[in-house]
Amino acid sequence: MSKLEYKDLLDAGVHFGHLTRKWDPRMAPYIFMEKNGIHIIDLNKTLACLQEAQDAIRATVRSGRKVMFVATKKQAKDVVAEEARRLKMPFVTERWLGGMLTNFATIRKSLKKMSSIDKLMKDEAYLNLAKRERLMISREKEKLERTLGGIADLTRLPAALFVVDIKKEHIAIKEAQKLNIPVFAMVDTNSNPEAVDFPIPANDDAWKSINIITKAVASAVEQGLMERKKDKDEAKLNEEAESKKAADEKKTVEADEKGKE
Repeated sequence: MSKLEYKDLLDAGVHFGHLTRKWDPRMAPYIFMEKNGIHIIDLNKTLACLQEAQDAIRATVRSGRKVMFVATKKQAKDVVAEEARRLKMPFVTERWLGGMLTNFATIRKSLKKMSSIDKLMKDEAYLNLAKRERLMISREKEKLERTLGGIADLTRLPAALFVVDIKKEHIAIKEAQKLNIPVFAMVDTNSNPEAVDFPIPANDDAWKSINIITKAVASAVEQGLMERKKDKDEAKLNEEAESKKAADEKKTVEADEKGKE
């Protein structure tokens, strides 16, 4: 799991907050000072919060559950989608559809529809359709792909959310709160850190800052996946050892019985 140093955060500009007049007073504990009308985030607090978030995310993933990445702002989309794809985690980078969590049953219907369109397009019958029909089907697929492509493999609700910019993604956060799904998030000086379970005080506007924090969270997910695989492998070895032991014992008992005869 990548462990960031103070200097890494400094170089990425994680400490730059918003203009002082735009601040949320609830961010006061995470603010180091004010400079040229801008709030400067206390990077020691960021490091501590990030460590806590990484540990909790690692444990979540180790237990076999999913973390959904959410970031629809332009400068965050690419890195978030890239990391989530690499780790095979669900993500939303286009538009948060209201009810994506709270009305998951309806979203599942749309996912099924997307998958059936996919099957249809691979079928020979599709080629026999009129050009206009084919066009309509492919347009619908594109539309579904755009909004739901990142959660295509999601069969149940995620166990946690990682969010960039809680002001922009307030609908996602409200839905997670309703369902008691913990939220990990980059929180800038203009936001309320109490709205999420694991706030990571950081500049959520600059690409460099978003990039470094997202990758740190992704490395915790990766660590969790590796630990889960190790747990599974160990369990399998133990199981094999147990069954071998049982088989050996059975043979011994049978041999003893034969001896008595």
